[in-house]
Amino acid sequence: MAFEDVVGRIAANLEHMKTFTATPGAGCTRLPFTKEARQAVEYLKTIMAEAGLEVKEDTAGNVFGTLQGTNPELPCVMMGSHYDSVINGGDYDGIAGVICAIEVARQLKERGVQPKRNFVVAGFCDEEGMRFGTGYFGSGAMLGKRDVNYCKRFRDTDGISIYEAMREYGLDPHRIEEAKWPEGSIGCFIEAHIEQGPVLDAGNIELGLVDCIVGIQRYMVTVNGRADHAGTTPMDMRMDAVEAATKVISKIPDWAREKADGTVATTGFIRTVPGGMNIVAEQCEFTVDVRSRNNDNINDIIRRISAALDRETEAIGGSYEMDNKLTITPVNLSQNMLSIMEDSCREHEYSYQYLPSGAGHDALEIGQVIPTVMLFVPSKEGRSHCPVEFTKYSDFAKASVVLLDLTEKLLAE
Repeated sequence: MAFEDVVGRIAANLEHMKTFTATPGAGCTRLPFTKEARQAVEYLKTIMAEAGLEVKEDTAGNVFGTLQGTNPELPCVMMGSHYDSVINGGDYDGIAGVICAIEVARQLKERGVQPKRNFVVAGFCDEEGMRFGTGYFGSGAMLGKRDVNYCKRFRDTDGISIYEAMREYGLDPHRIEEAKWPEGSIGCFIEAHIEQGPVLDAGNIELGLVDCIVGIQRYMVTVNGRADHAGTTPMDMRMDAVEAATKVISKIPDWAREKADGTVATTGFIRTVPGGMNIVAEQCEFTVDVRSRNNDNINDIIRRISAALDRETEAIGGSYEMDNKLTITPVNLSQNMLSIMEDSCREHEYSYQYLPSGAGHDALEIGQVIPTVMLFVPSKEGRSHCPVEFTKYSDFAKASVVLLDLTEKLLAE
């Protein structure tokens, strides 16, 4: 298969995937358990089958395509990423990794490779956590970390729970635990992804070998005060939830900067209740997202936030709650698979660089328990999670070449 043909197939598939968005002309919005998600899954099923794979959708909304090995009882080699997106996001985040994995499967079939073990292409549901404020739903279900109570707990901004959304989508949340794969059935996991940062593009480097994925903790914080008139309530008699919340929020970035090792902390969402211009806020909700390759740094920042909330809410006579949405520890990726990909880069004369991932991925969830590796392709100007997100199709094709080399070696073991 000529390299130009690989570029063309990847381009055709990704161009078609762009049409499955709730915001045409304003980026990709493909949230879990929506019409757009269903369209994406059905298209992935079609092209997986065309690539010669046995296709199935599981009880969590994941879609898998399997190239059967001569000994399917051996732990499989799994490759893939997610098909959902953020709101008004880019066209490559997540889904390009699924398309590259399908391309690897196509080339294995075209070469007549008869693997010892199964090769499985995975398209995971709801990695982003955009709709329900969680993350890694499909990959977590595959690992047995999601149950019906989890589905009932989390809701979107319209008050719809994962449980309700799954039922509307045509899935039975009471069967979610059937999505778990037997222990030992997955030998390793491989994920290709856009970098979502500027390092590769700025250095004109073709591929990134990811040696570590940062840990993440996410919280929804609710500060409770009392609603009062904005004009008639003296400043020293207020229980202003916004005042207490913002005094804490303003310190969070500096606590991350103090770590001086790439640790980051973000407040990306703030909402006040009742939300009137002339009303002292009764309640202020805000999110906290802390990431680092050092888990102690994450825990220290969360402790500081909690202590500051204790202090500021006591000062106004209020209270607060911190609802943990996600906790995942950092993961170091497989040195063996990284070495194989490095050899492939050298063989094909692709420039490469080792780097960590500051973004979470399905590989972060899976890498907690299964040998895992990631391969990055450049993101133009580092832009991602926005409509201008862009990666050249030829870069995805280069990634598929390296992924194919890695997969052939792993399937032969």
